[in-house]
Amino acid sequence: MRQPPGVTLRTGDAADAKKLYALIHANLEEGHLLPRTLAELTTRANRFVVAVKARRIVGCGELAPLSPHVAEVRSLAVHAAARGSRVGVTIVDELRRRARREGFEKLCAFTHAPAYFVHMGFSIVPHLWLTEKIFTDCVKCPHFRQCGQYAMVVPLDVAFDAERGYGIPAHGPAGTAPDGRPLAAAPAPVS
Repeated sequence: MRQPPGVTLRTGDAADAKKLYALIHANLEEGHLLPRTLAELTTRANRFVVAVKARRIVGCGELAPLSPHVAEVRSLAVHAAARGSRVGVTIVDELRRRARREGFEKLCAFTHAPAYFVHMGFSIVPHLWLTEKIFTDCVKCPHFRQCGQYAMVVPLDVAFDAERGYGIPAHGPAGTAPDGRPLAAAPAPVS
Protein backbone atom coordinates (compact mmCIF):
# COMPACT_ATOMS: atom_id res chain seq x y z
CA MET A 1 0.00 0.00 0.00
CA ARG A 2 1.31 3.41 -0.79
CA GLN A 3 1.51 5.88 2.04
CA PRO A 4 0.12 9.40 1.94
CA PRO A 5 2.65 11.80 0.35
CA GLY A 6 5.35 12.92 2.78
CA VAL A 7 4.14 10.64 5.59
CA THR A 8 6.37 8.01 7.17
CA LEU A 9 5.47 5.45 9.81
CA ARG A 10 7.61 4.43 12.73
CA THR A 11 7.32 2.81 16.13
CA GLY A 12 6.70 5.24 18.97
CA ASP A 13 9.05 5.70 21.91
CA ALA A 14 8.82 7.27 25.36
CA ALA A 15 10.07 10.61 24.01
CA ASP A 16 6.85 10.80 21.92
CA ALA A 17 4.53 10.44 24.93
CA LYS A 18 3.72 14.15 25.37
CA LYS A 19 2.95 14.58 21.67
CA LEU A 20 0.81 11.42 21.64
CA TYR A 21 -1.02 12.68 24.72
CA ALA A 22 -1.74 16.05 23.03
CA LEU A 23 -2.99 14.37 19.83
CA ILE A 24 -5.19 11.91 21.73
CA HIS A 25 -6.48 14.67 24.01
CA ALA A 26 -7.48 16.81 20.99
CA ASN A 27 -9.48 13.86 19.62
CA LEU A 28 -10.90 13.17 23.08
CA GLU A 29 -12.39 16.65 23.17
CA GLU A 30 -14.16 15.89 19.88
CA GLY A 31 -15.73 12.81 21.49
CA HIS A 32 -13.77 10.28 19.41
CA LEU A 33 -11.60 8.60 22.04
CA LEU A 34 -11.43 7.50 25.63
CA PRO A 35 -8.92 9.26 27.90
CA ARG A 36 -5.33 8.08 28.33
CA THR A 37 -2.85 9.24 30.96
CA LEU A 38 0.60 10.57 30.16
CA ALA A 39 2.14 7.88 32.38
CA GLU A 40 0.26 5.16 30.49
CA LEU A 41 1.38 6.55 27.11
CA THR A 42 5.00 6.83 28.29
CA THR A 43 4.96 3.18 29.38
CA ARG A 44 3.23 1.91 26.23
CA ALA A 45 4.68 4.25 23.59
CA ASN A 46 6.53 1.40 21.88
CA ARG A 47 3.17 -0.24 21.08
CA PHE A 48 2.21 2.77 18.95
CA VAL A 49 2.58 3.26 15.24
CA VAL A 50 3.30 6.94 14.70
CA ALA A 51 2.70 8.80 11.42
CA VAL A 52 5.14 11.65 10.86
CA LYS A 53 5.03 14.41 8.26
CA ALA A 54 7.67 17.15 8.15
CA ARG A 55 8.99 15.95 11.55
CA ARG A 56 5.55 16.44 13.14
CA ILE A 57 3.37 13.62 14.50
CA VAL A 58 0.15 13.70 12.47
CA GLY A 59 -1.34 10.38 13.56
CA CYS A 60 -0.99 7.47 15.94
CA GLY A 61 -2.54 4.17 16.91
CA GLU A 62 -1.70 1.52 19.47
CA LEU A 63 -1.60 -2.24 18.99
CA ALA A 64 -2.90 -3.31 22.41
CA PRO A 65 -2.81 -7.05 23.19
CA LEU A 66 -5.98 -8.22 24.96
CA SER A 67 -5.12 -11.94 24.98
CA PRO A 68 -2.72 -14.26 23.16
CA HIS A 69 -5.27 -14.36 20.31
CA VAL A 70 -6.83 -10.88 20.19
CA ALA A 71 -5.28 -7.42 19.82
CA GLU A 72 -7.02 -4.06 19.69
CA VAL A 73 -6.53 -0.93 17.62
CA ARG A 74 -6.54 1.60 20.45
CA SER A 75 -6.23 5.39 20.50
CA LEU A 76 -6.32 5.80 16.72
CA ALA A 77 -5.99 9.56 16.29
CA VAL A 78 -5.21 11.80 13.32
CA HIS A 79 -4.45 15.50 13.52
CA ALA A 80 -7.35 17.57 12.13
CA ALA A 81 -5.15 19.02 9.37
CA ALA A 82 -4.17 15.53 8.15
CA ARG A 83 -7.64 13.99 8.02
CA GLY A 84 -8.86 12.79 4.66
CA SER A 85 -5.35 11.94 3.48
CA ARG A 86 -5.53 8.23 4.47
CA VAL A 87 -3.18 8.60 7.44
CA GLY A 88 -5.56 6.60 9.68
CA VAL A 89 -6.01 3.85 7.09
CA THR A 90 -2.23 3.61 6.71
CA ILE A 91 -1.80 3.30 10.49
CA VAL A 92 -4.50 0.61 10.80
CA ASP A 93 -2.96 -1.31 7.89
CA GLU A 94 0.42 -1.27 9.65
CA LEU A 95 -1.16 -2.32 12.97
CA ARG A 96 -2.83 -5.21 11.13
CA ARG A 97 0.52 -6.32 9.68
CA ARG A 98 2.16 -6.14 13.10
CA ALA A 99 -0.68 -8.05 14.77
CA ARG A 100 -0.46 -10.82 12.16
CA ARG A 101 3.34 -10.95 12.51
CA GLU A 102 2.99 -11.21 16.32
CA GLY A 103 0.64 -14.20 15.95
CA PHE A 104 -2.73 -12.69 16.85
CA GLU A 105 -5.80 -14.27 15.24
CA LYS A 106 -8.13 -11.25 15.40
CA LEU A 107 -7.82 -7.49 15.49
CA CYS A 108 -10.61 -5.50 17.08
CA ALA A 109 -11.58 -1.87 17.51
CA PHE A 110 -14.23 -0.07 19.52
CA THR A 111 -15.51 3.02 17.76
CA HIS A 112 -18.28 5.57 17.36
CA ALA A 113 -17.60 5.56 13.59
CA PRO A 114 -18.11 1.97 12.40
CA ALA A 115 -18.21 2.88 8.69
CA TYR A 116 -14.57 3.97 8.89
CA PHE A 117 -13.55 0.46 9.95
CA VAL A 118 -16.02 -1.38 7.69
CA HIS A 119 -14.18 0.10 4.70
CA MET A 120 -11.03 -1.58 6.04
CA GLY A 121 -12.63 -5.03 6.25
CA PHE A 122 -13.83 -4.97 9.88
CA SER A 123 -17.29 -6.26 10.82
CA ILE A 124 -19.61 -5.09 13.58
CA VAL A 125 -20.01 -7.78 16.24
CA PRO A 126 -21.77 -7.99 19.61
CA HIS A 127 -19.59 -6.69 22.45
CA LEU A 128 -19.89 -10.09 24.13
CA TRP A 129 -17.90 -11.64 21.27
CA LEU A 130 -14.87 -9.78 22.60
CA THR A 131 -14.81 -10.88 26.22
CA GLU A 132 -11.07 -10.13 26.31
CA LYS A 133 -11.90 -6.42 25.94
CA ILE A 134 -14.79 -6.51 28.39
CA PHE A 135 -12.72 -8.05 31.18
CA THR A 136 -9.58 -6.03 30.40
CA ASP A 137 -11.08 -2.54 30.03
CA CYS A 138 -14.86 -2.28 29.85
CA VAL A 139 -15.63 -3.32 33.41
CA LYS A 140 -13.47 -0.40 34.64
CA CYS A 141 -15.03 2.14 32.25
CA PRO A 142 -17.58 4.69 33.53
CA HIS A 143 -19.64 3.97 30.38
CA PHE A 144 -19.84 0.22 31.05
CA ARG A 145 -23.24 -1.17 30.04
CA GLN A 146 -24.09 2.20 28.46
CA CYS A 147 -21.41 2.18 25.80
CA GLY A 148 -22.17 4.02 22.59
CA GLN A 149 -19.28 2.39 20.76
CA TYR A 150 -19.51 -0.37 18.18
CA ALA A 151 -17.37 -3.48 18.59
CA MET A 152 -15.53 -4.22 15.35
CA VAL A 153 -13.40 -7.21 14.45
CA VAL A 154 -11.37 -8.48 11.52
CA PRO A 155 -9.79 -11.95 11.30
CA LEU A 156 -6.09 -11.83 10.56
CA ASP A 157 -6.13 -14.78 8.18
CA VAL A 158 -6.86 -12.29 5.39
CA ALA A 159 -4.87 -9.23 4.47
CA PHE A 160 -6.59 -5.97 3.65
CA ASP A 161 -5.70 -4.26 0.43
CA ALA A 162 -6.27 -0.58 1.22
CA GLU A 163 -5.83 0.35 -2.44
CA ARG A 164 -8.62 -1.97 -3.59
CA GLY A 165 -10.67 -1.82 -0.40
CA TYR A 166 -11.22 -5.51 0.30
CA GLY A 167 -9.63 -8.56 1.88
CA ILE A 168 -7.17 -10.77 0.06
CA PRO A 169 -5.74 -14.11 1.21
CA ALA A 170 -2.95 -13.70 3.74
CA HIS A 171 -0.63 -15.82 1.62
CA GLY A 172 1.31 -15.20 -1.55
CA PRO A 173 0.57 -16.56 -5.02
CA ALA A 174 -0.91 -20.06 -5.32
CA GLY A 175 -0.01 -21.82 -2.11
CA THR A 176 2.85 -19.63 -0.93
CA ALA A 177 3.25 -17.61 2.25
CA PRO A 178 3.61 -13.81 1.96
CA ASP A 179 7.40 -14.25 1.98
CA GLY A 180 7.22 -16.73 -0.94
CA ARG A 181 7.76 -19.94 1.06
CA PRO A 182 5.49 -22.87 0.10
CA LEU A 183 2.54 -23.45 2.40
CA ALA A 184 2.27 -26.87 4.00
CA ALA A 185 -0.03 -29.24 2.18
CA ALA A 186 -3.46 -29.69 3.75
CA PRO A 187 -3.95 -33.07 5.44
CA ALA A 188 -6.03 -35.61 3.56
CA PRO A 189 -9.66 -35.84 4.69
CA VAL A 190 -10.40 -38.58 7.20
CA SER A 191 -13.44 -40.72 6.50
